[in-house]
Formats: sequence, C-alpha cells, structure tokens
Amino acid sequence: MKINRLTAVFNVILIFGAFLLLCGAASAQTDQVKGVINGRSGGTMTVQTQDSENVTVILTPATQVEEPEGVFRKKHLSMTALVPGLPVEVKGAYNAQNQLVADTIKFKGSDLKTAQDIQAGITPTEQQLRQSQKQIQAQEQQIQQQQQLLRSEQQVSAEHAAAIAANNAAIAANKAAIVAANKRFGELGDFNILGEVTVLFGNDRVMIDEQYKPQLLKLAQQAKGITGYIIQVKGYASKVGGAALNQKLSTERAENVANFLEQQCQVPLTNILAPGAMGTSKQVAPDTTSEGQAENRRVVVRILQNKGIAGT
Repeated sequence: MKINRLTAVFNVILIFGAFLLLCGAASAQTDQVKGVINGRSGGTMTVQTQDSENVTVILTPATQVEEPEGVFRKKHLSMTALVPGLPVEVKGAYNAQNQLVADTIKFKGSDLKTAQDIQAGITPTEQQLRQSQKQIQAQEQQIQQQQQLLRSEQQVSAEHAAAIAANNAAIAANKAAIVAANKRFGELGDFNILGEVTVLFGNDRVMIDEQYKPQLLKLAQQAKGITGYIIQVKGYASKVGGAALNQKLSTERAENVANFLEQQCQVPLTNILAPGAMGTSKQVAPDTTSEGQAENRRVVVRILQNKGIAGT
C-alpha cells in the first residue's frame, strides 16, 4: 500500500514538473516589442523601438488588438486602429524571416486618440501645396525682375534693397511653411496615391448612396491588384449646423464607408487605416451655396502604396 502511495505522489510530481517545463517553453517562445508604429503596408507594419530599430510586424486574422481598461478589463478593437504614430506593445513570435508575427497588440486609449487626430489631419491638399509653390515661383520671378532692373541702372537704391530683402524673407517663410507642413503631414509623403473615389452625402445623411457603391467596389478591386496597398478613408461635413454635430456626421460617414469596404468589398481590415473624422476642415467649395455645401459633405477614399515598395 505504501508503495502505491509513493508511486502516485511521484507521478503527480512528474506531471507538475512537465507542466512547468511546458509553461517555460511557451513563455520562452513569446517575444515582446515596444515602440511606435512608423509605417503600414498591407498586412504588415513597422514598429520603431526606443533603440531606433525598425521591427517588421506581421498582422494575421488571429491578431488581437487590445486597449486595457483598468487592471482586469480590456477593450478589443479592430486592426484599423493601428495607425502610424501610435505607441504599441506587440507580443508574438519571430518567423524564419525575422518578422514578428503578432499575437496581441496593446496600446493606451489616450495614445490612440492623439495618433488618430494626427492621422486625420496629416495630408495637406495638393491644391494648398501647388498654391504655395506658385507663390514661391511668383516671388522668385519678381526678384529676378528687380535684380535685372538694378543691374541696368548700375545702382542699388535703399528701396529696392528693402524690397528684395522683403521678398527673400517671404520666400524663406513660405519654404519654411511648406517644410513644416510636410513634416507634420509627412505621413502621406511616404506613399503614392494610386486611386481615389469621393462619396457625397445629403444633408444630415450618413448612409452611402447606391450610385457610389459600384465605384467603391471598383476601387477595392483595383487595390487588391497592388502590392502592399493601404486604403485611407476620411469623412467631412459642411459648416451647416453645430460643430459637434458635423464632427459626428463626418465620423459616421467615414465609418460607414470603411464598413462597406470591409463587408461588401472584402477588403481586409489589415489594409484599412482608421477612418479619419475631419469635421468641417478642408472645405473644397464655398459653404454659402447649396451646391458648395453638397461638395463639402463627402468621404474621400484613397489607395496608398508605400514608395519603398513602389521603388519611387
């Protein structure tokens, strides 16, 4: 009887020891990286660590995206929340290509709000950039004309010198503004725009009109043929009504378009950036007319491809 008892105890010890070994092996296979997302491309993203090392992270349908809420609670979010500029903690295992295949990705809600605000306003319109460039060209031409006049007269008056200095200062200020804008809005600077669709909405409406659904389907089909594509969705509103209402309308419009792309167009969430709620910013037409208001009630959908992948 004693022998049987000793055997049973020994077996329990062996099982417990094996369990500890398995737990140790499982934990040893789990890798963790902390850093800031500095790029998204298809189902991958790059995270820059505190050591300035770029780690390639693979996103899979099994990847869990979590926002801790207290000690024991956590909120599960979509992978669209993984936008550039977001500090994250990634857990997973490295594959043969030294890429970290993510099991879980965690971040703070406050960090997500900051990153989304930056993401929502990252892109200066091409019109703004062209206008700034035209101003610089016009001022440079004016300086050239003044310099020719000064050379022909063989003298430099104080007024002309002051005018040249003022124009030089204006050009420098414009160039600095463009540099600052590109630095702040530089996220798009890393991407080529390979397709775009604008969806218009009625006043106080957030549902997608049927006429735009074929356009979104076509855009999604085009995107799927592009290596490492990302789809950017930004919602806007006219200035009719209160600011809070218009912010809400722009949010719901962008989210509805993003949902349509995922559910009806079969675009993976790994390839969609978090919908940007732009509110009444970046109006494309005067809000003093009904036609202008209609143009401002919109969602802009773009196909982006990282320039590194494109080789440009």
